[in-house]
Amino acid sequence: MSNVLGIVAEYNPFHNGHLYHLIESKKQSNANYTIAVISGNFVQRGDVSIIDKWSKAQMAIQNGIDLVIELPTLYSISSAENFAYGSMRILDSLGIVNAISFGAENADINVLDKFATVLFEEPKEFISVLNHELSKGISYPKARENALLLYLNDIRKYANILSSPNNILGIEYLKALKRLRSNMIPIAIPRYKVRYNSEKIVDGVTSGTAIRQMLITRNIKNIHKVLPESSYEILNECISNGQYVASIAQYEKEIIYILRKMTVEEIANIPDVTEGLENLIKEASNSCNNLQEFINIVKSKRYTQTRIQRILVYALLGITKKDMVTLNKTAPYIRVLGFNSKGRDLLSAIVSANPKLNIITSVKKFMGANTNKNLSSLLEKDIFATNVYTLGYEYDSISNLDYTKKLITML
Repeated sequence: MSNVLGIVAEYNPFHNGHLYHLIESKKQSNANYTIAVISGNFVQRGDVSIIDKWSKAQMAIQNGIDLVIELPTLYSISSAENFAYGSMRILDSLGIVNAISFGAENADINVLDKFATVLFEEPKEFISVLNHELSKGISYPKARENALLLYLNDIRKYANILSSPNNILGIEYLKALKRLRSNMIPIAIPRYKVRYNSEKIVDGVTSGTAIRQMLITRNIKNIHKVLPESSYEILNECISNGQYVASIAQYEKEIIYILRKMTVEEIANIPDVTEGLENLIKEASNSCNNLQEFINIVKSKRYTQTRIQRILVYALLGITKKDMVTLNKTAPYIRVLGFNSKGRDLLSAIVSANPKLNIITSVKKFMGANTNKNLSSLLEKDIFATNVYTLGYEYDSISNLDYTKKLITML
């Protein structure tokens, strides 16, 4: 098969910056086909997708992606390390992907790879510095950032790289490729026009954060300026039908109810809960009734807001530390959300390249025939995540969409 490009994205929603990244990625990789692995209904920084995963898949296909695969929920809501490893593991397992592309504030692969090499090899000197930084009571991400800068001994040169979220995720992609011993070639595309989280609109481009804020404030007019026409139409239809979720705060009563109902021991079994944090979480859940107040009580130098939000999503979806152990020892399935005619050809090539892959085009058929309990358990998390997600809709909050929704096809 010709050159196949892999992209990992949330497309929350697919905007003009994503379109630029896709076009540039195709150019630099000389790709004839593109595969996107996208987050489902909940996303990596402990939040919710504003529109459902099928709508995101439709946006992607209409704007040039050939095949869309869902990143399993346990990967998509996890740390940057797990998010990157899961997505690279899926793309590498397909057996046909030549290159992967990601956006970064610093697009120098050699510089990013230097950080990835340290994190992958974990030299003793680095681990010693890391442990020293952790002893200061700061968060793990901050301690790791400090340790990397001290180990590489050039704070002035590298500080800006590690303060940029897309660079950090890019480093994790590169580390995952080393861990997998993958032959996929990494390509970094510099951010276009605006920086991460910027609220500026420059030549029709702004950040996903700004777009989501526009949706919360119902500033629909400006959203039209920063999305491809097809994306805007899909988003507008979701809004008109009351089938969108602006933020995780939509579920704040459910989350606080769950935490109040859980015992301290059950809270301690939530991923990312360590060092007695369960006690503080229990106390906070008993003393407040909205998420922002809860987060303000629990977050600290050691526990970042993003980590706290991930814990809240884990609680909402009933995810435990045992589930993460199951995830780590199970080869991920390939859950297809949609494709065009070229994507259909890709699926045939994938089956030929790796006949043992568990490719899911029908959840009902797969669950009926599958005998692997671990795979069923992981897929059940995706199904339940959708069932919880639709509770945030204004209308038609029906469940079991994973069984009833058809593949997005443009043939």
